[in-house]
Amino acid sequence: MKEKTNYSRILFYDILSKENTLHIIIELSDGYRFNSRRNEVKIMTLVQLKYAITVAGENSLNDAAKKLFISQPSLSAAIHSLEEEIGIELFIRSKAGIKVTPEGLEFIGYARQVVEQYELLDSKYISKSDVKKKFSVSMQHYTFAVETFLKLVEQFGLDEYEFEVNETKTHEILENVRNYKSEIGVLYLNDFNQAILMRLFDEYGLEFHDLFECSVCVYMSKSNPLSKKKLITLEDLEDYPCLAFQQGEHNSFYYAEEVLSTYKYKRLIRANDRATMLNLMVGLNGYTLCSGIICEELNGENYCAVKLKSDEKMRIGYVTRKNATISEIGKMYIEELSRYKDRVME
Repeated sequence: MKEKTNYSRILFYDILSKENTLHIIIELSDGYRFNSRRNEVKIMTLVQLKYAITVAGENSLNDAAKKLFISQPSLSAAIHSLEEEIGIELFIRSKAGIKVTPEGLEFIGYARQVVEQYELLDSKYISKSDVKKKFSVSMQHYTFAVETFLKLVEQFGLDEYEFEVNETKTHEILENVRNYKSEIGVLYLNDFNQAILMRLFDEYGLEFHDLFECSVCVYMSKSNPLSKKKLITLEDLEDYPCLAFQQGEHNSFYYAEEVLSTYKYKRLIRANDRATMLNLMVGLNGYTLCSGIICEELNGENYCAVKLKSDEKMRIGYVTRKNATISEIGKMYIEELSRYKDRVME
C-alpha cells in the first residue's frame, strides 16, 4: 500500500462519463497538489466510491455485497484496489465485521459529495429525471431547531425527498458536519466554551455562523414552585435537580449543552433524550438551563421558561464546512431558523 496520505480537500473533479472515471485534483495537508490527469493515474471510479459508501453504511462486506447485488469476493477486491490507489486504509477488518478508519470517515464524506453531485448532474442533463431532494442537519437538543426542520419538510408537500435530522451530542454534531453526514450543525457558543470549540472548528475544517444572542433561562414544568417567579437565582435552584444532557465519552465541560456547566450543583441528573428530560421536570421538579425559546406545539403547554439572574449570554448559531456552498434547502433551513430571534426573552 502507498504511503499514508492526509487529505485536506478536493479542489476539482471531472467525471469522464465514457469510462465512469474521475479526474481529481487533491490538495494535501502539506500544500502539495496531486493531479490525476497530469500524473496519468486513474485514481478511482464512481462504482468504487459507491461500493465504499455502501460498505461504510452496512459495516459488513457480506451485507453490502447483498445490497449491491455482487459477490463478496468481488466487493472485497474492489475495496482493496481502491485503498491501494488512494494510499489509505478505509476499513479495519476483523472477525466481528469491519469498521471505518478515521481517514476512511473523511474519505467517505468526500465520496458522498462527489457521488451526490454526479447524480444531480446526471438527473438534470443526461437522464433528465427527477431526483430526491436531500438535506441533513445535526443539532443540540433545541426544540426550536426541530420545529424549524418540521416547517422545512412541510414546504415540500408531495415532492420526493430524503431528509435527516440528528438531535445528538455536541461532538457528534461536529463529526457529522466534518464528514458530510450533515450539511449544518446547530449549537451554541459562550465565553466559557468559545476558545476550545473554535479551535476544534479550525481543526475540523468548520466555521461558525452566528444567528442570535440570548440570555440564560430556566426551563421547567409549570407545576414547579419556581415557575411563578419572574427572575430566578442559582440559590433558588439549590433544592431542585439540575438536568443535563449526557455527552458520552466526550463528557467535557466544554461540550456541555447547558451553560454554567462547571457550577457545583447539589443535585444533578444526566439524560440522553429530551422526552426523558420533560418527564423528569414533571416527576421531580427538575430544571435545565436553556435559551428560553418556547415551542408549545412540540413540547406541550405544561412547561415554561423563566429568566436566570446571570450575565451569561448564549450565541446560538450553526457550523458548516469552511468555504462550503450551502444548498438551497440548507439556505431555507437557516432562514427559518433565524426567525426565532424574535422569540428570544428580553
